[in-house]
Amino acid sequence: MPKPTVSVFQYPRTREEMPRGPYAKAGVLVEANAGWRVFRPVIQTARCRKCQQCWLLCPDGAIDRTGECYTVDYNFCKGCGLCATECPAKAIAMVKEGAKGE
Repeated sequence: MPKPTVSVFQYPRTREEMPRGPYAKAGVLVEANAGWRVFRPVIQTARCRKCQQCWLLCPDGAIDRTGECYTVDYNFCKGCGLCATECPAKAIAMVKEGAKGE
């Protein structure tokens, strides 16, 4: 996977533009894929209990819970690892970008 390029980032100008949890539009990135994520979360679906902790805690709303499995929108995930840290089933692994076996 080629390393993503840096794209435009825009801070919210007003309080109303601030993202508000998982219901907000993903992040404050204006364009997808900011290019500075070092690790990406990979959900191990066999271990996932669907407890929704990752979905609730993701600051960018980058985790989607529609359908049978939870998925990560890598276009807006910043790779903070909060989801992996807080997952009670340890079903999310942080994998280095560009690592083999993705």
